Amino acid sequence: MSLKLDLQLKVEVTDEEQKAMEWIKKCLRAAAESEELPPVEVAVTIVDNPAIQQINKEYREMDRPTDVLSFPLWEPDEEWVLSEEEDAVPLGDIVISFPKAKEQAKEYGHSLERELGFLAVHGFLHLLGYDHETMEEEKEMFHRQEEILGRIGLQR
Repeated sequence: MSLKLDLQLKVEVTDEEQKAMEWIKKCLRAAAESEELPPVEVAVTIVDNPAIQQINKEYREMDRPTDVLSFPLWEPDEEWVLSEEEDAVPLGDIVISFPKAKEQAKEYGHSLERELGFLAVHGFLHLLGYDHETMEEEKEMFHRQEEILGRIGLQR
């Protein structure tokens, strides 16, 4: 399995943000391998709370910051088709609020790496069609998240 990541970073990133992107890459590779996917491409963008609030308002009509947003390119039952120019299936975009991840890591009493991993894998699974609208869907999605994070040592 391979995972092609299109990581969109600000021109100036802190060491902490650079380390965050490395963790996110590791987590998304583990997720792609765990799901036994062909080569895939994901765009990941790290933003601040005002930026994710604006995106959340624009696309979900919720005027508040959130931790992660996913924008899949495929419907859950749609077959993936590669164009001749593509060497990986483009799955979509994941947007993560770095300040929100830091806040939640502190609130939940675990590492920033764990929180970033959780958010990245959560967003990735949404790109694949997983959801948590019902209790059954939530149980399945959260089980997959924990399974994937456990593979790379980010258990609760």
